[in-house]
Amino acid sequence: MRTLDLASSLGPDLVALRRRLHQVPEVGLDLPLTQGLVLDALADLDLEVIRGEGLSSVVAVLRGRGADRSVGDPPVVLLRGDMDALPVTEDLPLDFASRHEGRMHACGHDLHVAGLVGAARILHELRDELTGDVVFMFQPGEEGPGGAEPMIDEGLLEVAGRRVDAAYALHVYSAQHPLGVWFGRPGPLMAAADEVKVRVVGAGGHGSQPFRAKDPIPVACEIVLALQTLVTRGFDVFDPVVITVGKFVGGTKDNIIPDDAVFEATVRSLSEESRAEVSRRIELLATQIAAGHGLTAEVEHLRGYPVTMNDEAEYAFAKDTIVDLFGAERYAHQRDPEMGSEDFSFVGQKVPSAYVNLSACPVPDFETAPDNHSPRADFDDSVVPDAAALLAELALRRLRTLGGVPASA
Repeated sequence: MRTLDLASSLGPDLVALRRRLHQVPEVGLDLPLTQGLVLDALADLDLEVIRGEGLSSVVAVLRGRGADRSVGDPPVVLLRGDMDALPVTEDLPLDFASRHEGRMHACGHDLHVAGLVGAARILHELRDELTGDVVFMFQPGEEGPGGAEPMIDEGLLEVAGRRVDAAYALHVYSAQHPLGVWFGRPGPLMAAADEVKVRVVGAGGHGSQPFRAKDPIPVACEIVLALQTLVTRGFDVFDPVVITVGKFVGGTKDNIIPDDAVFEATVRSLSEESRAEVSRRIELLATQIAAGHGLTAEVEHLRGYPVTMNDEAEYAFAKDTIVDLFGAERYAHQRDPEMGSEDFSFVGQKVPSAYVNLSACPVPDFETAPDNHSPRADFDDSVVPDAAALLAELALRRLRTLGGVPASA
């Protein structure tokens, strides 16, 4: 297929771009070096390029020359690649390792960017066959605080002149599957990720006379343990919830009872119903356990990314395209959702979308290879042309079907 041939010819340039990006990882919403590399990579293409106002995003629109604009605005497909890195110190002996101390592309977003640039170049070459418009979404802040939502607020989904009809994204993995295998599932793919902060308020005193104080530490500990029971006894195992307390702070010295103790937890869920219910029940549990000991609890809920849902029809279309391009042996069904989260979910709430995964594991022993976010997470960038080919093929085929033309035409 032409997309595969074009991707193969672009391969050396795309891998070189990926390695340049890997050397200059940036964290959060402000990614000036990364943004500059993306703009340079797109500069010779006939695209409408928009830089973000409140963040270092890049949005580019490619107008298909095969679209019949005499009958109205043509369909629009969005392709997304996230650009940000992580606050991780790289521990890999690469000749293109991170030059930014304490920062690393430990989640493979450098491969995502190179793949999306490749898709833009492929589709630009095939623009006479393109029966609609394509929006390329280069997004910062996926690892936090979240770049998709502010990009949507800045007009991402209407930037082509009409609402996006379908959206696609992919993610590379450094472990779990053999190199080159695509995997995913319809429906819920990744969890909602929320944060809860609990402050148990008592009254400080001397450690030798706890009866003269109101000790918040054992009460906070009791709440932490009760949260685990809340999950196992309060929620359906087939609609799972995960609560993990990752931070607990209380006191300054062994013989001083503090006034308060604070803990913070991440809360993961796979449905909006469980998401709302776990929030309500955490507050109820914390305040009532504290009250039972004569103390008070202050509970703060911070909503994060929603559930990442793969539209059933869009996912089936993406899977069929993968199998057609690469063969059935390179696709694996993902049985269960994962409890990680992803802010492409904000796009999926507004546009029928599909999100697929691709193994870039560089070693045969994929089950024990360091996983994403590890300082030793390694990615085989030979998969970058495949990522570019799939994104381009999804856009080509979906625009045809949206325009009433068979995808194989």
